[in-house]
Amino acid sequence: MPDSASNRKPRTGVAALTQAGDGDFSVIDAIGGPRGVVESMLPGFVFVVMFVITSDLRSTVLVSAVLAAVQVVARLIQRQSVMGALSGLVSVAICLVWAWHSHEARNYYMFGFITNAAYIVLLGISLIARVPGLGLVVEFIRSLPTDHFRDWFHGWMNDKPLKQAYMAITALWVGVFALRLLVQVPLYLSDRVAWLGTARLLMGIPFWALAIWVSYLIVATPMHRHRELERAAQRQSADSGDLTAERG
Repeated sequence: MPDSASNRKPRTGVAALTQAGDGDFSVIDAIGGPRGVVESMLPGFVFVVMFVITSDLRSTVLVSAVLAAVQVVARLIQRQSVMGALSGLVSVAICLVWAWHSHEARNYYMFGFITNAAYIVLLGISLIARVPGLGLVVEFIRSLPTDHFRDWFHGWMNDKPLKQAYMAITALWVGVFALRLLVQVPLYLSDRVAWLGTARLLMGIPFWALAIWVSYLIVATPMHRHRELERAAQRQSADSGDLTAERG
C-alpha cells in the first residue's frame, strides 16, 4: 500500500517523484537540498580548477579525495544521514582512481560516460518493451510490491494516462543522458579538460533539477488521479469487508 503523504520523508533524485501525486514534491529536496548540491558539485569543481591552475594531477587527485572524505566525516560528526555523501564519495573515488591510474586528468570523467551510456541502454530497452523504466522505479519505491506482484504491475501499467506519462519521462531522461554524451565526449576526445569539467558541472545538478521538474509536471496529474482511484478502491474494499463482517 502507498504511504500516506504525512508519513513521507523527502526523497532525492527520481525517487522524489513518488511524492508528486500528493503535492509534496520539491525540486530542492529532489536534488538533495542546498548542502546536497554543494557536496555533489564541489569535488568536481575543485578537480577541474586545481588541474587547470597547477597541471599537477597528483595534487589535484589528493585534494579532491580529501575534500570528498571530509564531507562524509562532517555529516558523521553532525549525526546526519551520510548515504548521499557516501555514495558521492564512492563515485568520486572511482573517478579519481581512474584518472590517477591512467595518468590522464580527462579520465576523471570516464566513469560518468559509462554510467550515462548504461542508463541510455537500459531505459531505451524499457521503451522498446513498452514497460517504462522510470515507471518501474517510481512505482516500486512508492508501493514496494512485496506481495501480489502481478496485481501491482498491472495496476499502474493498465492505467493508460499514467503509463503514457511514465513513457514520456523515460524518453526525457534518455534524452538527458544522450545530450550529456553528445556534448562531453567530443571534449574528452580533444582533451579539453577545462571545458569538459565545466560542461560536466553545468550538465550535472542543473540538468538533473530541470529534468526532475519537467518529469514532475508530466506525471503529477495522472499520478494524483491514479492514487485517488487506489484510495477509492481501498475504501470500497474496506466497506465490503465491514458489510461481510456484519452479515456474519
